[in-house]
Amino acid sequence: MFFLKKILEDIRVMDLTHAWFGPYCTMLLAELGAEVIKIEPPWGSLGRMGPGAMVQGASVSFYALNINKKDITINLKEPKGLEIFKKLVPLSDVVIQNFRPGVMERLGLGYDVLKSLNPRIIYAALSGFGQTGPYSPRASFAGVAQAISGYARQVGDQIDPEGPPLGMGGAIGDLVPALFTALSIIAAIRYRDKTGKGQMIDSAQADDMTHFNTVAILGYSLTGLLPWEMRRKYTVPGRISGHIRVKNGWIQVSGFRPRGIESLKKMLGLEELTREDVVKFVVGKTRWDAVKILADMGIAVGPVYSAKEVVDDPHLIARDMFVEIEHPKAGKMTVTNFPVKFSESAAEITSPPPLMGQHNKEVLMDLLGYSEEQVEQLEKEGVISTERTN
Repeated sequence: MFFLKKILEDIRVMDLTHAWFGPYCTMLLAELGAEVIKIEPPWGSLGRMGPGAMVQGASVSFYALNINKKDITINLKEPKGLEIFKKLVPLSDVVIQNFRPGVMERLGLGYDVLKSLNPRIIYAALSGFGQTGPYSPRASFAGVAQAISGYARQVGDQIDPEGPPLGMGGAIGDLVPALFTALSIIAAIRYRDKTGKGQMIDSAQADDMTHFNTVAILGYSLTGLLPWEMRRKYTVPGRISGHIRVKNGWIQVSGFRPRGIESLKKMLGLEELTREDVVKFVVGKTRWDAVKILADMGIAVGPVYSAKEVVDDPHLIARDMFVEIEHPKAGKMTVTNFPVKFSESAAEITSPPPLMGQHNKEVLMDLLGYSEEQVEQLEKEGVISTERTN
């Protein structure tokens, strides 16, 4: 009987992505066991330069989004570099890139070419607005996707419908599309396993974020009201949800559980409960005490943490949400573990983000049969490059 220790351990991914959208997608696949080979130009990918603070030659965001990957460098504008990539395609299951539409075609690596090299290949083309449509040629980043999907306006409306739109932290306009794309790649692998056919996946940030905003869009189609208008019209008086300041910070209360509300009303001796009543009840308490008291009553509540507090939370630690790894240049770093638990085939953090070209020899010699002399010659010619640790 064929047994997989890791769900995607028999899948090889050629990763031509940079920034956040693509790398987060491929990191998810890597954590599920796929062999992800990141391909950078010899001078380094855009993602190494930011956004975020630079530490030992790479940005914090690069370290965060490239765990578990191998790394090779190829100058795809050089004939020898193009030859290397084309030799890797028949040995791979997935090719993924987030260049502007048309770049792969100009390199001579469009889907028709990849499919001719490997009919089973799954080719994921990631972009801001997709491979077709009037906006297709436009550049995009997370904030643009948040804007066009209605999310930035919706977040701003929660504070003031007459005020400015607000973006969401953490580049949600990249990370949500990455999740949709990873899901779609796994679905395409499932389809290929049944039919033998690969396919092209066209994943656009604008489309993905629009789907993520489905409740607001459907709500408007049914009621003619925007989310803030629906809240104003249909919210039951006395709603207690929201952020509340306590003695040493903030808590988030989500007061949608009737049993919890009834318990709190009974404790406070009130017939009706308002947000002001809850504020008065918790204002002098520490964050931990306030959360525990309300949680014990059955009210959904949690502390509002900063990043430095998240890693000390006893529940998240008990859930194995943090892993310490050692990078050859940046040193020890704490990274988040894959969040979903599997009973049979656990995802795993196995290696730190790679140095540029760290696996050139492994891939070229072990997979493609190049000699050590040939690899050294490619480096002399500038087709590949290898980052040194000293």
